[in-house]
Amino acid sequence: MATSKSTKPAKTANTAKAVKALADRTKARRVASLHTPSDLGADATRDISAALNVLLADVFALYFKTKNFHWHMSGPSFRDYHLLLDEQADQIFATVDPIAERVRKVGGTTLRSTGHAVRLQRLSDNDADFVTPIGMLAELREDNQRLAGFMRAAHAVCDEYGDVATASVLENWIDEAERRTWFLFESVRQG
Repeated sequence: MATSKSTKPAKTANTAKAVKALADRTKARRVASLHTPSDLGADATRDISAALNVLLADVFALYFKTKNFHWHMSGPSFRDYHLLLDEQADQIFATVDPIAERVRKVGGTTLRSTGHAVRLQRLSDNDADFVTPIGMLAELREDNQRLAGFMRAAHAVCDEYGDVATASVLENWIDEAERRTWFLFESVRQG
């Protein structure tokens, strides 16, 4: 009996040490550097990451607005508009991960929460109880056109630092945003 009593405090001390060691390792991981090696340099990492993070926030805002209008579409052209917005939302959402991964590839860190995205977004939300179908399409046309402009501005930052990989994918996304703008424009044009 005496042996087992004397080992209990030792086991308790060892358990406490193990828990503390685990806590220390966890804390160290929380502050560990997420720096990804890049030959672009610190200024490029900072500026390209900033441009892409703001762009990512706008993409999230546009995706959510497009889905909002998709869900709340009504009227005689419901089916056509509903399907158009679903297709466009899928295309917009498909850019989310590649944008965030470009930030990481150039050595930056990206958005961490919806609150972070909301603080950075430049596109406005639309929380109205009712928006006409034509109003929805016109607003999305304007937002997609603005998004293409934001992408061009991010492209210019990439050009400044010679980041041809990010500039290249931005060119494809600009083309997609312009196509969405065109389709939305033609969908609401009268005569």
